Amino acid sequence: MSLNARGLFTWKEWAATLGEEIKKAQATGDPDTGETYYRHWLTTLERIVAEKGLTDIRTLARTRDAWEHACERTPHGTPIELRTDDFVD
Repeated sequence: MSLNARGLFTWKEWAATLGEEIKKAQATGDPDTGETYYRHWLTTLERIVAEKGLTDIRTLARTRDAWEHACERTPHGTPIELRTDDFVD
């Protein structure tokens, strides 16, 4: 929401990009049951911020991996916090 409010993208652009990502996923076998919608939403956001030059694919992948690492080490019900050692090069 804040990226749209700052003028990074229009809702029309968001909807078009999200639609493209969903179509790509369906073409590779996504059953489109709604369970993977968050993944499409995240892919859309990452694509837009990379295309707009706010970050690059390598940084996105590194951050995604850090979050996964942090999730794996965090007990259920505890807030997930990123630490420096979550970022593996």
